[in-house]
Amino acid sequence: MIIGLVAATVAPAGAATQSMAEVSGTPAQSVQGFGASGAWWVNDLAHFAPAVQQRVGDLLFGPGGLALSVYRYNVGGGGVGVTNPPRAPQTVLVSPGTYDWTRDPGGSTFLQLAAQHGVSDLQAFVNSAPPVWTNNGKSCGGWLVPGNEDAYGRFLADVVTHFAQQGVHISEVSPLNEPDNSFADCGQEGMQASTGQRGPIVRALGKALAQAGSDAQVLADETSWALQDIFELPQWAGDASTQRYLVALAHHTYDFPTNATMNILRSTARNYGKPLWATEICCSKGQGQGMGQGYDPGIDGGLRLADLIHQDLTEANDAQFDWWTALSPVLGCDPVADPGCPGRSNGNGWNDGLIYYDQNYARNGNQSLYVTKRFWALANFSRFVRPGALRFPIGGMPGGVWPVAFEDGGKWTVVAINDNTAPTQFPLHFAATNGQLTPTGAYRTSATEDLAPVGMPTVDANNTLSATLPARSITTFTFSQPTEVRAGHNYVVQSAASGSAIDVSGASTSDSAAAIQYHTTGEANQRWTVQDAGSGQIRLVSVNSGKCLDLADGAVVIQYGCNGGANQAWTLADGRLRNASSGKLVGFTGKGDGAQLTHGADTRWTVNATG
Repeated sequence: MIIGLVAATVAPAGAATQSMAEVSGTPAQSVQGFGASGAWWVNDLAHFAPAVQQRVGDLLFGPGGLALSVYRYNVGGGGVGVTNPPRAPQTVLVSPGTYDWTRDPGGSTFLQLAAQHGVSDLQAFVNSAPPVWTNNGKSCGGWLVPGNEDAYGRFLADVVTHFAQQGVHISEVSPLNEPDNSFADCGQEGMQASTGQRGPIVRALGKALAQAGSDAQVLADETSWALQDIFELPQWAGDASTQRYLVALAHHTYDFPTNATMNILRSTARNYGKPLWATEICCSKGQGQGMGQGYDPGIDGGLRLADLIHQDLTEANDAQFDWWTALSPVLGCDPVADPGCPGRSNGNGWNDGLIYYDQNYARNGNQSLYVTKRFWALANFSRFVRPGALRFPIGGMPGGVWPVAFEDGGKWTVVAINDNTAPTQFPLHFAATNGQLTPTGAYRTSATEDLAPVGMPTVDANNTLSATLPARSITTFTFSQPTEVRAGHNYVVQSAASGSAIDVSGASTSDSAAAIQYHTTGEANQRWTVQDAGSGQIRLVSVNSGKCLDLADGAVVIQYGCNGGANQAWTLADGRLRNASSGKLVGFTGKGDGAQLTHGADTRWTVNATG
């Protein structure tokens, strides 16, 4: 432990001296969450002992494990025609409108476990519609027959309704997964959808969910490659009748894109007013090598996962990062014959899982779990960075070091990835905080450590962090800061439930423009300067327009020229925003971008300091 303390705070001989990096005062995005999917390991683990199933639930969803904030439930298409049995999930559909909910026991078991652990974002995604609606009567190698969009949408809405009745709230439904690929070899489920059909599928599902009384939203389209998404988004995502149902634009990154490609994808997505989510990736062979076979449970694999997170968040501005699959049987070795093999790299397995199990469990009874460094690398993010946290860009980074900074109300979190083969000094200045930062924790994953507590960094009176990052390591630093709002400081005011910010519609600078909910972008129309209004009250002045948040006619919340009136005075206490004139709370009653800030609604707020 003493060695750990020294390594975290004192520059050892040979550590390179670095210029100071700086955390920007302007946030870039609000984090939606970190997650993984339940395909297809749940089909195997349905046969494991309940104690092992519970252990998996604790590892994935519990506070001592990953504490995932997103879990992706695979709605099976029946697996008809799929040649690999573990990748052939059952479908609950017996015939249109008729269901057997006892099917897919593994899938429902782990969805229930995620809900019981309080995972905030449960998503349902589909690789193929049931064969009754595909052109070839299979769950692979075909496409959804045009005209079947409404029936398919009703099926998915019925699945959402069923789980809601079981106390499981599904937040988003993705009706397409890699629609650019039908998986014609039938090694797994897959269903192709042309860009011309994607909009109708989204609209049919959105309407079906609304008719079912569900507040679940549609997520699309999970195209395989970022580069492909750049060219295909304009072909389907620009239609307003499609956009109204979309919560986000989802993509995969199996082309392992360059930063330049990710920047273009970010710019392209901005044209449609929706956040980007990275919902699937796995199986990297290493930096610059793309996708390929190979199993690496060690720190090289962990660092590669962390680097992918950094790239997705900072280059594409993705608000969500999901690893492909939480568990995998593809170790590439026999852990019964060679008990040490799960800890060694080999060329026969795949880097698709975070945790592994024995594919021969049914024959040999081995139900052991094998945890990789990828698991712990993801935990450096997922356990500490929760939904709604704001990410702030960092400039001037040391070579080979990739830090990410987040603010969440009364705390800051910095995850620092050191890809270098030598220890590296890491000075970091925070440009805008809500006062003095106090270190509260430091946790490291390395070749010899699994999210191990280590010595905390120093922070001087100017809020400059000093630490040394050990070679080939991932370190999470946590800090506290004062929580009271301060006159003269700028803040983003976010719904604690959705992470969306109080925004001014259309970034207007005019009087009477509506105050609305919008996914957090950190732009000036979402930043508010606090002014002291006396008697413990404050005014909130838009950084963009210079106008005050105003309760107009006792009913509508707008921005208006500051006039000192009581309808522009507010109290912010216990996470609630109350108007001084009416004495009533304000909040969001609708879901999604554009919902108006409403008088009389009760929303819990998180307030984050910005520049």
